[in-house]
Amino acid sequence: MMEMGKRILCWLTILALLITPLPAAGARKKSEWEQRQQMYERMETLTGVPWFFLAAMDQYERNIQQVRRDLPKKKGLLAISVPDRLWSGPLNPDPQDTVPESIRFFGGIGQDGNRDGKADPADDTDILLTITRYLSEKGLSQEDIRIRLWEYYQQPVTVDIITHIAKIYERYGTINLDRHSFIMPLRYNYTYHNTWGDRRGWGGLRIHEGTDIFADYGTPVLSTCYGYVELKGWNRYGGWRIGIRDTRNNYHYFAHLNGFSKNLKQGDIVEPGMVIGYVGSSGYGPPGTSGKFPPHLHYGLYKFNGRTTFSFDPYPSLKRWERDAYKRLREEKKKKRSQRKKR
Repeated sequence: MMEMGKRILCWLTILALLITPLPAAGARKKSEWEQRQQMYERMETLTGVPWFFLAAMDQYERNIQQVRRDLPKKKGLLAISVPDRLWSGPLNPDPQDTVPESIRFFGGIGQDGNRDGKADPADDTDILLTITRYLSEKGLSQEDIRIRLWEYYQQPVTVDIITHIAKIYERYGTINLDRHSFIMPLRYNYTYHNTWGDRRGWGGLRIHEGTDIFADYGTPVLSTCYGYVELKGWNRYGGWRIGIRDTRNNYHYFAHLNGFSKNLKQGDIVEPGMVIGYVGSSGYGPPGTSGKFPPHLHYGLYKFNGRTTFSFDPYPSLKRWERDAYKRLREEKKKKRSQRKKR
């Protein structure tokens, strides 16, 4: 009886933590990202699994779900979906089984998180408890969780990406990190056009996978996003270059630099507007080669979709971020004028 009482209390705690009450009359309706973050944090309170790992795994799934064909249809806020055979068990004759007892019998991982008698692979509460228990099976340290991520995805690149996204979320304490910055300070002279897809001949015929922004030597280059420095160093085509991956699996590539920001190193976390380097004309040869073309920044955008990495045109993003930067500048000037008038 005592054991049964403890079990009931445990599930009541789960329900209290995972089921969000209806907002009171007049209360502000939470945005989708706030609701998702609340779910991650409640699960951390319940199980001890860091919320930022749950958030990072969910965001990774959100980034790649368009190429996954082995997943059940989802409802709710989470993007995480568990393949049928993993959920119900590899030998289960019913791959859509939702009966917790038979799922356990056949070695499936599906859990009934909301105690409705079903382990539903399309229900957020069931999914979140299932994934949390899976990740914590060997311990709660970062290395323990990385091992379980490897066993789940069987892909070392995926494990690294999720780990780095988790570090970004942990650093800023939020998943609301969609703000971007234009690539250079507006007060500097620069010019650019859409050059993505143009022909390039050095090192063999190829297409230009980026946009060239022409500016003077030493013009500061800014991080366009929240992300982490995945690569930093020399490339025979790009010269001194930096590669930054953001939380949406976009890889931001900055090339032909004259130098890097002091103390910036591989693995560092960056944010929009942070100086990461300076415009130069390096590249097209061995380390140190420079001056084979006018000074400019080559900026490329790449996406990893869980299977392949591909380039896409960065020009529309640059134009949008530039417009946003000018808008913020106008608003700041207007605010300062207003403050001066009040004095």
